[in-house]
Amino acid sequence: MAEQQQRVPNLEELDEQQAHRFLTDVFFADPSPDAVYQANHPDNYVMEMPQSGERIRGRENMRSFHEAYPNTPSIRLRRVLVRDGLWVVEGVNDYGGGQATDFAMILELKDGRIWRDRRYYSEPFEAPE
Repeated sequence: MAEQQQRVPNLEELDEQQAHRFLTDVFFADPSPDAVYQANHPDNYVMEMPQSGERIRGRENMRSFHEAYPNTPSIRLRRVLVRDGLWVVEGVNDYGGGQATDFAMILELKDGRIWRDRRYYSEPFEAPE
């Protein structure tokens, strides 16, 4: 656990390149429940998926949710925008077998951790001409 704490810096101090690297290396490439747990705010964490109406309150509940789905997709980040206490993340979840979804995450930061996490998903489609 102490090693995981060292891997999670104060997220509010990261620039876009550092935030991209953190999400790629710790949050997505090694999505261990401990790493995600340490990145989330200890008191007020909430993850929402507004499209389905799902809401997970508390980082303990998020850890349980994460442990219930151990086969996470391969994730490729397109970009991360960092503003005062806010990260906007665009990427692709690849579940294999040609099944992929685009996603956007809006991460609000507080006290150096993820306080609010909103996730939106969409299947890729061809743009009209």
